[in-house]
Amino acid sequence: MSVPARPLPVEALGDYLRGQGLAGSAPLEVRVLAGGQSNPTYRVTAGAGRDYVLRKKPPGTLVASAHAIDREYRVMKALADTGVPVPRMLHYCESDALLGTPFYVMEFLQGRVLMDQSLPGMQPAERRAIYREMSRVIAALHQVDYAAVGLADYGKVGNYVGRQIARWSRQCRASTVPMNDAMHRLMDWLPEHLPEGEETTLVHGDYRLDNLVFHPTEPRVIGVLDWELSTLGDPLADLAYQCMAWRTPPSLWRGIGGLDLAALGIPQEAEYIAWYGAATGRDAAGHWDYYIAHNLFRMAAILHGIAQRAADGNAAAEDALETGRKAGPLAELGWQAAQRYMAR
Repeated sequence: MSVPARPLPVEALGDYLRGQGLAGSAPLEVRVLAGGQSNPTYRVTAGAGRDYVLRKKPPGTLVASAHAIDREYRVMKALADTGVPVPRMLHYCESDALLGTPFYVMEFLQGRVLMDQSLPGMQPAERRAIYREMSRVIAALHQVDYAAVGLADYGKVGNYVGRQIARWSRQCRASTVPMNDAMHRLMDWLPEHLPEGEETTLVHGDYRLDNLVFHPTEPRVIGVLDWELSTLGDPLADLAYQCMAWRTPPSLWRGIGGLDLAALGIPQEAEYIAWYGAATGRDAAGHWDYYIAHNLFRMAAILHGIAQRAADGNAAAEDALETGRKAGPLAELGWQAAQRYMAR
């Protein structure tokens, strides 16, 4: 169940930030930006021209690999001088003495976070420019020499997709909530058809429109946020995660499937991945439907897990049950992509 972010000890935090050269004599102003089951996030104003974001782990007992804010800080700091726009990392505190958990401080980016992928209220040319920029940034991310920026040990090299499939399949098979036929078919089919020659790059793991901060007026990304799932992995799987949007209708899961994209000015899926291919030299189209099937299965498995927690009484039942019901339709879309892949 979602828990509100706890208030911070403002005076003690102010003293600490002053000790780091990040605050003046004025008292801090702190407000919550996000809480619940994510990493609690706060906007901190420490005087004129000193606007920060503070991000910390949630309180309580946590899964060992979850809420890895140290990894978030590390990857964004490593990307500071690359072509990937990220906020400036200002300080990491590994002690839990002050706030109850480790935390980090980064610059606050004054810009736009766009939630609806159909981009309501924009002109067609504006929408196209936004999508062009999203493609440019993910291509830049996958071109980063991760070893050169100090991230050679940031994850395992190779078999990223296979490990993901095995992980989510184990979770689904341990579940007591029934799964539809499409989920069972995907769990059997995906590991048998893994594309050969998987490349390894730095991947975001949750690259989507609402994890980007755009310039206040220009179609330009000024920061990529929420790196909690970042690791070393398959760049085409990372791209296909974002491109699930073209396969899912807004009524099902945050998508643009079924919309009149030409009228909106939004590129078709094939054009979007062609932009990426031109920028990176990768043949994104070669195994595309496989990667789409994989990501739709992954998302269905995540939602199935939410349904399981609701059934176990460990989630806010009404919302979780409704979310969990979307797992089956997403798996159906995934199986359709698998069939297209087999028929090519």
